[in-house]
Amino acid sequence: TRLLKYKLISYRLLLSFLCLSNFYQEKDPLFWNTWAQHTLKNALTLQKLNQNTAKNLILFLGDGMGIPTVTAARILKGQLSGQSGEETQLEMDKFPFVALSKTYNTNAQVADSAGTATAYLCGVKANEGTVGVSAAAVRSQCNTTQGNEVTSILKWAKEAGKSVGIVTTTRVNHATPSAAYAHCVDRDWFSDGEMPAEAVQAGCKDIARQLFENIPNIDVIMGGGRKYMFPKNQSDVEYPGDKKHFGTRKDGRNLVEEWTNRMKNKKAQYVWNKRELLSVNPNNVDYILGLFEPGDLPYNLERNTETDPSLTEMVEVAIKILRKNPRGFYLLVEGGRIDHGHHEGKAKQALHEAVEMDRAIGRAGLITSIYDTMTVVTADHSHMFNFGGYTPRGNTIFGLAPMLSDVDQKPFTAILYGNGPGFKVINGLRENVSTLDYQGTNYQAQSAVPLRMETHGGEDVAVFAKGPMAHLLHGVHEQNYIPHVMAYAACIGQNRDHCMSSGGASSLSPALPSLAALLTLTRLLC
Repeated sequence: TRLLKYKLISYRLLLSFLCLSNFYQEKDPLFWNTWAQHTLKNALTLQKLNQNTAKNLILFLGDGMGIPTVTAARILKGQLSGQSGEETQLEMDKFPFVALSKTYNTNAQVADSAGTATAYLCGVKANEGTVGVSAAAVRSQCNTTQGNEVTSILKWAKEAGKSVGIVTTTRVNHATPSAAYAHCVDRDWFSDGEMPAEAVQAGCKDIARQLFENIPNIDVIMGGGRKYMFPKNQSDVEYPGDKKHFGTRKDGRNLVEEWTNRMKNKKAQYVWNKRELLSVNPNNVDYILGLFEPGDLPYNLERNTETDPSLTEMVEVAIKILRKNPRGFYLLVEGGRIDHGHHEGKAKQALHEAVEMDRAIGRAGLITSIYDTMTVVTADHSHMFNFGGYTPRGNTIFGLAPMLSDVDQKPFTAILYGNGPGFKVINGLRENVSTLDYQGTNYQAQSAVPLRMETHGGEDVAVFAKGPMAHLLHGVHEQNYIPHVMAYAACIGQNRDHCMSSGGASSLSPALPSLAALLTLTRLLC
């Protein structure tokens, strides 16, 4: 213990020295010129494009992770390491190609997570509130489902013989993951218990049921949403006395039991806590169903590290199972609670969720290769979140601006929301934030307009890409372009013609690293 404390103190002293060193270096133009020249040399290496065939595809989706969230998460990541933060690199910052994605839905200027998921998973823009159906389908109108179904890149990958997986911090039948497998005119039809009787009678299926029926044998499913899989009033395995976590299904089906029975002759495992997940030997498991909460997973800041897996832990197990397939895999990873933190006006929760997703991106990069794995990081939409106020370098991202308002003479935090639950007036005046714990985990940042739940933002979001054909993600694109690029890179779906030469062999370069790349990697790691 004493040795560990000594090492921690030494590490902190080293960080302090490096930060102080950078402070003095930044005063010298040579520092900036050298850094820029190094960046330029790296950029010049990108002229030789990676045109390999992508054996593997990974999409990291930060729900609600607009560009201001990315910037603030970068600063937070640095500050958590004892740095000032602004100069820090997120894992996604290291990706060589960046584009902007236009997020609007066919019937909404400011999008929701369902219509956007249909765009970046199925390649077709759609109406808000609908998943896996075209814009001809109308929200909540069951009879507009049939004939308007659209398929996802997860299905294209499965049909091509690849393994496929879904990992999320929300419910596995929430808006983002459901567009990968479901065709539903209402994102809120989690189970038949949430559906109107007439929709059930008309033959529409709830999303949880479609998870197990539409695409047989999805190899990896991890997230929350346990209660939607069990009969109504059946108690939960983790919270047996809490009625709000009881099963919701009116049809009496136990979807977990059905899955277990169907997979009994395969190397399949159902897990519901971290201990069970981390005890899985990926070499002995081909299929995994992990349902870790009745609803969404807890925020990372509130996670029980003994019982609740982190997004990084789930992603690592998922990739180790999926990568055994010689034909490769497709994996959708959602950092879904970034969005929830923002909706609640709780910026600290949202930003720590974004940092955790970035950690998962880094872990995925360590156990895959850029030579045969295309990785894309993006968001479905933004939020009414921002930060400003002329804060000085190194100002804690959750701190105060350095001046008082010149109107009401009160302090204000750098982070603010355009609307949301943080709007508070006391005796006709704006609340004095200096009297509050404005750096607290669940502090609700002040907002300009009072709403019970903060709303999405309508601006473009970033798309970060690396690996085979990543250069095709550039400039400003419609959001539905994303799965078309990924399918093209992997030669799946409707993008196959370019992959075959006249002799029937792949015309794309083999996924082998160059000697120079190996030497560069060795230098970086050593």
